[in-house]
Amino acid sequence: MSAIIIKPLVTEKTDKLGKLNRYTFKVDRDANRLEIKKAIETLYNVKVADVNTAVIPGKAKMRYTKKGFTKGIKSAYKKAYITLKEGETLDIYATV
Repeated sequence: MSAIIIKPLVTEKTDKLGKLNRYTFKVDRDANRLEIKKAIETLYNVKVADVNTAVIPGKAKMRYTKKGFTKGIKSAYKKAYITLKEGETLDIYATV
């Protein structure tokens, strides 16, 4: 169950969403919305109202090293936006 949720995403944008009772997690690419909802509810002991997902595509990256430019690819991942029910709160900073 915990293999579905990889880690919570903590950025300035997700911090603003937290005030709207929405939280963002990096999840397994093969997980569907029902599995994500069940994993969040059991892991954090909260009630989930809604789950939205997005697959973030990989990006080409290039950096300069001593040997010249090195090319690489940042891997793609799946992101889940979790909306909690009214009155529920989630302390993701305790698990980071």
